[in-house]
Parts: sequence; C-alpha cells; structure tokens
Amino acid sequence: MKLVIIFGPQAVGKMTVGQELEKITKLKLFHNHMTIELVSPFFSYGTPQGKRLVSLFRQEIFEEVAKSDLPGLIFTFVWALDAESDGEYIRKISELFTSQGGQVCYVELEADASERLERNKSPHRLLHKPTKRDIAWSERDLLDTMKLYRLNSEPGEIMYEHYIRIDNTHKSPDEVAQLIQERFNL
Repeated sequence: MKLVIIFGPQAVGKMTVGQELEKITKLKLFHNHMTIELVSPFFSYGTPQGKRLVSLFRQEIFEEVAKSDLPGLIFTFVWALDAESDGEYIRKISELFTSQGGQVCYVELEADASERLERNKSPHRLLHKPTKRDIAWSERDLLDTMKLYRLNSEPGEIMYEHYIRIDNTHKSPDEVAQLIQERFNL
C-alpha cells in the first residue's frame, strides 16, 4: 500500500495533479477539499465545528484505507511547514500507513505566485471547490496565507527517503503525474 501526500500552497495544482495520477495508477484520490466541501454547507472550515468535522471524516477514511486491501491513496494538503501542528498531522497520518506496512511518498509542488493566482480562477478548480468561487476572497486568502506561513520547504529541510519536489509552474498536470509515477514506481 502507498500513501502519496501531495502538498504545497493553494492553487499550486495538487488536486489536478492528483486527478491525473489517479488516472495512471490504481490509487484513489482523496483531495483535501472533499471533506471541506462536505462540511461547508453546515459549518465553515474556519470554525471549530468545521475543523473538528473535517478532521474526523479524514481520520476515519485514513484509518479504513490503511487497513484495507486497496493499493493506496493520494491525499492533498496545504502544509504550513512552519506550523508544528501541521508537521504533527503529516507524521500522524503517515504512521497510520507505515504501521500497516505501507509506504508514504511525499510530493511537494511549487509554482510562481502569479501562476497560482491564475490557477485559482480556473473553471476546473472552481467546479471541484465551491468554497473557492468567491474569487476576491480566495485571492486574498491565497496572498494572506503566503505572508502568514511558509508553504514550501527550505533546501534540505525534508529528508524523507520517498520525497520529490517539483516546480510545476510550466509543467502540465499529466507531465507532473508521470514524474511522480516514475519516481515512486506507482
């Protein structure tokens, strides 16, 4: 079993790359907005109730997949690398899979801010992420988050054996998915 964690800043292409990777592997995509969008009609993700419910749904899915006979899972996440709680979260979900004999593959995506601002408005993104459809709010959130957190690693910071960093500013999602598939033999 493999858990592929695709992380990076908002609108870097995590979900879209995950969708392409799902097409060329036997892994299922569980992008972070699947739970956010499920909960958002009731509670905003920014509320304690919203965060608690999103966390519960994700945890239950991770636990069931980790002990299943599925070949693995692709998960996307905006990892604030300077937030200890985010690092702890990644460690916790990774351990769910490694404790069952699975392998965790870490994929870090990066892209220029100007490219991400364009991707933030793409019809494909907005189709799958209704909470991002208020473009003015979503752009502010993207820019504010860049100021508040470090969303890409420093050189040499991430030392996992199964890790790749890809600048996908000028790469198509299917090119990136192919790189991931080849790197981790998926």
